[in-house]
Amino acid sequence: MFSAIVRVFRTPDLRRKIGFTLAIIVLYRLGAHIPTPFVDFGNVQQCLQDSAGTQGLLSMVNLFSGGALLQLSIFALGVMPYITATIIVQLLRVVIPHFETLYQEGQSGQTKLTQYTRYLTIALALLQSTTLVTVARSGQLFGSSAATSCQQLLTNDAWWAQLLMILTMTAGTGLIMWFAELVTEKGIGNGMSILIFTSIAATFPAAMWQIEQSRGFEVFLLVLLVGVVIIALIVFVEQSQRRIPVQYAKRMVGRRTYGGTNTYIPIKVNMAGVIPVIFSSSLLYIPALIAQFNQPAPGQEPAAWTVWINNYLVKGDHPIYWLLYFLLTIGFTYFYVAITFNPTEVADNMKKYGGFIPGIRAGRPTAEYLDYVLTRITLPGSIYLGLVALIPLIALATVSANQNFPFGGTSILIMVGVGLETVKQIDAQLQQRHYEGLLR
Repeated sequence: MFSAIVRVFRTPDLRRKIGFTLAIIVLYRLGAHIPTPFVDFGNVQQCLQDSAGTQGLLSMVNLFSGGALLQLSIFALGVMPYITATIIVQLLRVVIPHFETLYQEGQSGQTKLTQYTRYLTIALALLQSTTLVTVARSGQLFGSSAATSCQQLLTNDAWWAQLLMILTMTAGTGLIMWFAELVTEKGIGNGMSILIFTSIAATFPAAMWQIEQSRGFEVFLLVLLVGVVIIALIVFVEQSQRRIPVQYAKRMVGRRTYGGTNTYIPIKVNMAGVIPVIFSSSLLYIPALIAQFNQPAPGQEPAAWTVWINNYLVKGDHPIYWLLYFLLTIGFTYFYVAITFNPTEVADNMKKYGGFIPGIRAGRPTAEYLDYVLTRITLPGSIYLGLVALIPLIALATVSANQNFPFGGTSILIMVGVGLETVKQIDAQLQQRHYEGLLR
């Protein structure tokens, strides 16, 4: 293992790519701590210390920004606008036939879809930065019960100052998108995934230190041990797949023979990745957001529906919230898998090139068989996602006061997934140069 790591850094091309990726990561983390113009940086830091673990509504976005959101930095929006734009463009392929046509055109169509994603990212960044600046100006960023200093986060609330803040945050999002594309082109791994990994990993030391400070060293060791077990189980499930054998018949093209090979279709247990968990948490965020902007006037009683939402859907420590989160994750897993994997399209492509599943007729019977296998294997995958998503919520109620509990939910799924893919890419590049990879 150590000899393989030494070979990584002795290979000039690979060493240059890893060095470039690390340089981009340093710039990204530096930008996450540079405050936006007209932000009272001292007040913001004090409010972050006073309200640690209480930003329930913004915890997801703050996690993906590496803590930059609540610091109101130039990279406050992080990668969330790009992630949202990518998901929207992917879902629009089902609704808009032109998008599906572009997707099937190959490289040229993919380039156009990427361009649409960039435009949508900037538009979403404008919208989200406007919302963030408005919330910060109203003093609601750290909650209505925060101290008076936490309601005065801006040094200038003139319209031109707010406009400059919005433009700065939007430009920061564009810079992050450029960083990600540079890493994809000249570095190691997928650029956006690497930046997401960096943002989440940056919150781990603070989260673990808070557990040690609040619960003691014994609980800290217990959480660390449980985290190692969870990571091992997630790696096992993420690598699990059902391999459907496929044979290709021999065919003559001119004087050459093509086909006659055996391969397989890998259907992973977790084909949806982390997207269903993000969808579920975002959907459960909407009622809490509506309730937050429907506060009663002084002296009036809050509405009954607002009280119910605040009691059951805001803090995330009630069994009703857990059940809804679990069921929504299962439902979104089936929904997303149905969108991203089309059995009919796979069956048609196999038939076009002379492929067939042994014992299954080509065409419609193959599509029905693939749909049957996909439906069955998605059930344990969706339950697995739902359980992993509940880990930080259960830990919040039992062990830690920190909403961003490190070993569970979206954070650990993304870190394990990105880590595995990056190691595989390094392994592939090592095999090209030394015939012996990083993995054995």
